Amino acid sequence: MSSHRSRNMALLAAFLGWMFDGFEMGLFPLIGPDALKDLLVNTVAPEDMAKTVSSWFTVIIATFLVGAATGGVFFGWLGDRIGRVRAMTFSIFTYAIFTGLCGFATEAWQIALLRFVASLGMGGEWALGVALVNELWTKGSRAWVAGAIGAAANIGYLLVALLSLGMSAFIGTITGWSTALGASDDLNKYLFDHGAWRFLMISGAFPAILIFLIRIFVPESDKWEEEKKAGSTSFWSTPDLLGVLFGATVALFMIYAWSPMGFDATWATIVTITGFGMVIWGFLLPVRRYLHRAASAGTMTHDTRITIRKNLLIGATLAGIALLGTWGAAQHAPKWSGSLNLHGTSPVEVKAYTQLATAFGACVITLLTPVLADILNRRLTYLLCCILAMASSITFFQTNTEIGTWFFISAFLMGGLTASFYGFFPLYLPELFPTAVRATGQGFCFNVGRIIAAVGGLQFANLEKGFGGAVNAYTILCSVYIVGMVLVWFAPETKGKKLV
Repeated sequence: MSSHRSRNMALLAAFLGWMFDGFEMGLFPLIGPDALKDLLVNTVAPEDMAKTVSSWFTVIIATFLVGAATGGVFFGWLGDRIGRVRAMTFSIFTYAIFTGLCGFATEAWQIALLRFVASLGMGGEWALGVALVNELWTKGSRAWVAGAIGAAANIGYLLVALLSLGMSAFIGTITGWSTALGASDDLNKYLFDHGAWRFLMISGAFPAILIFLIRIFVPESDKWEEEKKAGSTSFWSTPDLLGVLFGATVALFMIYAWSPMGFDATWATIVTITGFGMVIWGFLLPVRRYLHRAASAGTMTHDTRITIRKNLLIGATLAGIALLGTWGAAQHAPKWSGSLNLHGTSPVEVKAYTQLATAFGACVITLLTPVLADILNRRLTYLLCCILAMASSITFFQTNTEIGTWFFISAFLMGGLTASFYGFFPLYLPELFPTAVRATGQGFCFNVGRIIAAVGGLQFANLEKGFGGAVNAYTILCSVYIVGMVLVWFAPETKGKKLV
């Protein structure tokens, strides 16, 4: 296979993998409430249903974020040890199969557990796909490639919004096909009642066919192969993964502390502060020990070791700020739109159109952001992303009281500008790490930010109560970008530097 075709196949695999990630991440907010009502109907009183569904929904979203963070570190480690392509097949298999198994759940806790395992693969797929594509594509093409990967998940969100608009017709058509194929009424009810959540979850196993595409057509990274021949991959050790398990356990306990079943705000804060340090220690254990072994063997200098450690922390913080802004505020736009003056429009339609606007904006601007980073530089681009993301978010929440033209224009801008980081990070994070630790390093940076987002997102109810309403709470969460505006000046500038 030619080098050009190999690179294209790698990009296609990474693009499709991340697009299906985005589709499945966007799918649960659409079908999750129906699924939880179906599973809880026999155990929860009608007057308590709304509150119980909301509590479970919040917990499942938070555990998903923790799982994605853990998967980013675990599968990144696996990609640095056994190769990007092999590890990517395992990550896609994990998120596809366990998403499909959600369709057979009989209890709410089973959804939470299966989504957690599925999210391990989702978090890992990003780190592996970005590492593989960056190592196969030439430097001159990397900006557009980074933009394509950044846009992929948002195309998945766009597809979910389109599905939402045509859900009734879609369910009717699929039910008709099922009946024509001889399915019984009981089977049709099982699959297609309650918003067809079981059928849609089972359909989440579809991306597993990507495994065959990857194994047959996608080549391994030449840079990783060189590291393997040099013996660098032998410094990874499986027992070090106990640190990742420890970090994931502590992170889940932090989520529990803020859940309705957890502690009061004082104790939850103490758990979070101490727990986050433990999470970082556990997630970093495999790479810290790798660096120690490599330095002891004389294959890595002391200065390189220190630089990698600094970049792990600075990269994770920059990503955490972006993810908190997105998950804490921008991702709530469709839900929040239902509380405005709808002028007689269906709340379901308004939510779907809002997601269409934000996702379309994200698709456009994530493509352009890495190109801008090549024109300016990495620091200025991140600074500009923070300024525009904060301004567009605050404008969206503070200036809209009804659904109209301005609402959708501002939703487009907010969706795009808050998502700009997801075109930036596929370009920037690979530049912070050498090939030997690239997948682990960028997997840690991008996905540990999800834990920050998970804990931060759980503060919304407290912020809403403390600052007098949802609009002010969203505004406070959006202000996190100010931290990024300052912190980016302590990050390394990598424009013009080759991947090593």
